[in-house]
Amino acid sequence: MSEHRWIRIAAAADCPPGTLLGVEPDGVKIVLANVDGTFYALQDRCSHANYPLSTGELDGTRLTCAYHGARFDVCTGKALQLPAIRPVPAFDVEVRDGDLYVAIP
Repeated sequence: MSEHRWIRIAAAADCPPGTLLGVEPDGVKIVLANVDGTFYALQDRCSHANYPLSTGELDGTRLTCAYHGARFDVCTGKALQLPAIRPVPAFDVEVRDGDLYVAIP
């Protein structure tokens, strides 16, 4: 079983409800999504064409890629709409004293 490293990636205030935030801790590109005060983290790369998801739009728990309209569930990374058919890796997120930490494998 592999260990995860918890890395501080942002202040919770940097990603208000209903927004996305692209970050790159230790060279890992991550998009944060704040859904009504609950934070989710996905790899910041569309599984369809490798474009950044952080430039997309968040609607509830659905993230739409700005480039070709692929949609993903921010809670799981599951692809919801073509042209994407593969999921995007998801990361565990914790809020600690107002800061966001992500578990990096």
